[in-house]
Amino acid sequence: MLNHEINKAFRERLNQGGAILMPGAANALAARVIDQLGFEAVYISGAGLTNTYLGMPDLGFVSLTEIAHHTSAIRNATNLPIVVDADTGFGNALNVHHTVRTLERAGASAIQIEDQINPKRCGHFSGKDVVDLDEARSRIKAAADTRLDSNFLIVARTDACATQGFDAAIERAQAFIEDGADITFVEAPRTVDEIREIPKRLIGTPQLVNLVVGGKTPIIDFDELDQMGFGLVLYANVALQGALKGMHDALSILKSDGRMDESGPVARFEMRQGAVNKDFYDEMEARYSRI
Repeated sequence: MLNHEINKAFRERLNQGGAILMPGAANALAARVIDQLGFEAVYISGAGLTNTYLGMPDLGFVSLTEIAHHTSAIRNATNLPIVVDADTGFGNALNVHHTVRTLERAGASAIQIEDQINPKRCGHFSGKDVVDLDEARSRIKAAADTRLDSNFLIVARTDACATQGFDAAIERAQAFIEDGADITFVEAPRTVDEIREIPKRLIGTPQLVNLVVGGKTPIIDFDELDQMGFGLVLYANVALQGALKGMHDALSILKSDGRMDESGPVARFEMRQGAVNKDFYDEMEARYSRI
């Protein structure tokens, strides 16, 4: 599918209502597994990318070039809509303009811009802060004005809960909607009551809720979040956390036993080749070898 067709279908799906369960992928292999399991969208997590690609914590180390590279690779691996975490947009409104153009060309279906200061921190770390409201709004306005495809979506995230309180975060999200945001994302609410209030107070615009395993936001069942009215339910790093646990377990056994076969805690060889669509390349190789 062409990217504008994917974007159009994604917007239409959001407008239909009903929550979308969206896992995060830190690389193209994870995106392929997410696609094969039948999810409707995939999220490129800045935290996951930083952890996986750099082996570093989510403290603003990943660059726009690195995010664009991975977005392009994931677009090549799946036709799912891709929501890309672009942190703060890498600066002011001018930087946001460049960020949107770069990631839209790379194959993103939506871009997430947040209101933290630079360098940003994980939304579930302590010590983060947000820019003043005028600067935050300028980022969202620039993003909305820059997109070339009208179906390319702007996700506006606020981290104001941590420093200014829940009400201030809701006020910021409302301002971002006025500035052209298609989806808003109030990061790190701390109680079920706060989570429930978000779609009640931001009516008419899809809301994203981020459930971080081990983070500050309570974990709530998907069906309950759907009934509350959320549009996107994000588990940004379940694939990463599962892979990390699996690597640790498999390698611990290898270290202790000095051997590993398919009876161990590893994917079978056929499963691995299926995940990367090897049959497709085998068929293509055979077709062109007959010319």
